Amino acid sequence: MTFQSLFLIQPILKALQEEGYETPTPIQAEAIPILLQGKDLLGCAQTGTVKTAAFAIPILQLLAGNPTYEKKKKIRALIVTPTRELAIQIEDSFKSYGRHLDLKATVVFGGVGQTPQTDALRRGVDILVATPGRLLDLISQGYISLSDISLFVLDEADRMLDMGFIHDIKKLLVLLPKQKQSLFFSATMPPEIVKLANTIWHNPSKVEVTPVSSTADTITQFLYYVDRANKNALLLHILKNKDIKTALVFTRTKYGADKVVKILQKNQITAEAIHGNKAQNARQRALSNFKAQTTRVLVATDIAARGIDVDDLAFVINYEIPNIPETYVHRIGRTGRAGANGTALSFCDQEEKAYLKDIEKLIGKKIPLGEDHPYPISDEPLVILPKVQHTAHARPVANKAKKWFGKKRA
Repeated sequence: MTFQSLFLIQPILKALQEEGYETPTPIQAEAIPILLQGKDLLGCAQTGTVKTAAFAIPILQLLAGNPTYEKKKKIRALIVTPTRELAIQIEDSFKSYGRHLDLKATVVFGGVGQTPQTDALRRGVDILVATPGRLLDLISQGYISLSDISLFVLDEADRMLDMGFIHDIKKLLVLLPKQKQSLFFSATMPPEIVKLANTIWHNPSKVEVTPVSSTADTITQFLYYVDRANKNALLLHILKNKDIKTALVFTRTKYGADKVVKILQKNQITAEAIHGNKAQNARQRALSNFKAQTTRVLVATDIAARGIDVDDLAFVINYEIPNIPETYVHRIGRTGRAGANGTALSFCDQEEKAYLKDIEKLIGKKIPLGEDHPYPISDEPLVILPKVQHTAHARPVANKAKKWFGKKRA
């Protein structure tokens, strides 16, 4: 199948050709024809299948083909997404695919001053990409009207739920026109999201191109057992491989991300962190440096990394195993995108073995062990026996401790 076979208009086909797109991904091939018919859609596809194009392309064509609003520049399409990075990425996609169309797209998100955003809104916008908080704020201030919305997209719906945006989304749904085309896209689809979507859908179609929470076949996964104290050493050992031009490293906490960056920088490895405590301009600068490969390692927390879309990113490293199994799928989905090959390495310590078990159950396979490394995990926990005085009862106390804790390590 080609994009020409999807009956796309010439300006969009030209833009896709300029972007180097040749063959639609499965989610694109199934979703685009349905959306061009004006139907509601629930799209469930794993991270890395280029879901953005699956809704951006038909939205552009539907808007371009409706002359009613041709010169009015009112907001007709609204895309709501959980993070600033993902919102910026989606806006970039609309501008890329629609570069030969007379349609204006802009993005609004929190954490920065609103004046540039409100100035863009005053000039007129066809397509608005927004994060929930800033969107509701600008609506309350009168800068945004949703009365002309004909296309509504809730992207990364599962992450909306995880991040506590569900109440904001419910507020937003009340403000939207009843007559509209609704699109829900996500890597996973929890029952709570399906229940919410059922309140606004009209005879929806469902596209699920892969099993929920499966990992892409293009990603080679490896597991490294290592003691927590040796994770820094193992990371430095792996990064000695000069074939690793860039790597996206995941930690569970903001503090952990900053700590890893300090260790890497101390060892002359260019690294930056991206997480919620960083200012928006700092996050964008770090991401731009990473894309340009002036920064070799980008260390990220899960929420901040959800919008990271880097062409040809070959390596993802889980410095810490996520405690939510679906998060593992989202993390490693940053590599192996759109048919490209990628490698995901995961460091697992004793306490994280339970998380690993849940992940392997979710993805339906065992993660193979990586090559031998100098910092193998210790099978036995380090036990400090109680101090005793050299008295007649010292030996019985020591023997009792050994019996309880097991053999003492040297």
